Amino acid sequence: MSENILETIAENARERVREAKSRISYEELEKKAFSMNCETGFPFERALREGDVSFICECKKASPSKGVIAEDFPYLDIAADYERAGAAAISVLTEPKWFMGSDAILKEIAENVTIPVLRKDFTVDEYMILEAKVLGASAVLLICAIMSEEEIGSAIRLCDRLGLSALVETHDEAEIGMAVRAGARIIGVNNRNLKDFTVDIRNSERLRRLVPKNVLFVAESGIKTGDDIDVLRKAGVNAVLIGETLMRAADKKMMLARLKGRRPRVKLCGMRRIEDIDYCNEFRPDYAGMIMSPGFKRSVDIETARRLKAALDPDIRMTGVYVNEPAENITAAVRGGVIDMIQLHGSEDEAYITELRSQNPGVPIIKAFKLQSPADVKHVIDSTADFVLLDSGTGSGKAFDWELLKLIPDRLRDRCFLAGGLNPGNVSEALALFMPFAVDTSSGTETDGVKDREKIRDFVFEARKGNGCLQHNI
Repeated sequence: MSENILETIAENARERVREAKSRISYEELEKKAFSMNCETGFPFERALREGDVSFICECKKASPSKGVIAEDFPYLDIAADYERAGAAAISVLTEPKWFMGSDAILKEIAENVTIPVLRKDFTVDEYMILEAKVLGASAVLLICAIMSEEEIGSAIRLCDRLGLSALVETHDEAEIGMAVRAGARIIGVNNRNLKDFTVDIRNSERLRRLVPKNVLFVAESGIKTGDDIDVLRKAGVNAVLIGETLMRAADKKMMLARLKGRRPRVKLCGMRRIEDIDYCNEFRPDYAGMIMSPGFKRSVDIETARRLKAALDPDIRMTGVYVNEPAENITAAVRGGVIDMIQLHGSEDEAYITELRSQNPGVPIIKAFKLQSPADVKHVIDSTADFVLLDSGTGSGKAFDWELLKLIPDRLRDRCFLAGGLNPGNVSEALALFMPFAVDTSSGTETDGVKDREKIRDFVFEARKGNGCLQHNI
């Protein structure tokens, strides 16, 4: 937005305040705001101090520069997705004309999430801060470009009395000086140039050094990739505020996971030859797998398994795949250093898993489930295995109905290996629907039943691309 449109929006905000005061006086609203709990401990600030880089995820339907961003705007679902995906806080636009927001949207979201909510509006009067408190917000936005230094300082002091946090937005060195002198505890840098709409995330990188280390620093606007997050992380940014990138994403949870640097681990199964291990060592999946039960076309005997394991890079964990195998055989392989993880593909029940775990404490157990109908999902949910593998059948090479993935609870995603017909051509599509702990392939990286170096290379690349993390990372 240009400086003219910024002032136009600010003037419109002043008119909104005048109309609001005609309905509820400042004194009446002030009394209502201070009757609420004002000893909140500043949850917005606490949330931004946790972890590495915190994410403030924005709910907005439109913007002056982009117009309508989200024709369909199920804001409660969006907020719930953000919370489940690990957002530190949610920013809610309440400006009605250019951003198509409303106070009602903020109030509903604040009532339905447990993480802090920022009222993002064009604060031009302390009346709006009182409104934010009454609506259930934990923080408000103060913009240096439309407020004086004295106004910002007074607004921060009112926020302190109400138990609210103030995110003070700046664009350049002079405004950062204003914010610091006014006593801001959270300073945001908007990476959008107010004159020509251009966005440069390096603006936050350049200005970070001007903000005292004890003041929280938030980068705003233009953040689109995991690489952008890495640049800001290295600059010492505490948090990022992301709007359009998330609002335009079909799967907001997956997009947030990618921005946060999360990626699925990669498992290549069906290792039979030393050449297969060479490919693993070259392209470095997180896990390799050998079929240890006899009678399958990719089965290996214990001596072959021992040679393959010895040739595998020790940073890549070897999984032994079994089908209704006597527990003592599995335990022998573990104790002999042949495998690091156990994968069960038969009818093994919970009692079997309990016994196997007691014999092999600390060794992860993966239990595979064939997904054919919604009824099968219940078995996945009820499993006590360390991980569950979602498959279409033992070595079938076919994909199951991915619509069933929508029935997997979000809390289980970090325990799921996704398998069943995955190959270099479809793994990205699968990950667009469901972000599991790991993806697993065997026949999808073979040609005529033999591991194919190029297919392995392409599968690993496709599984990891777009996540800002193509390197190996156990």
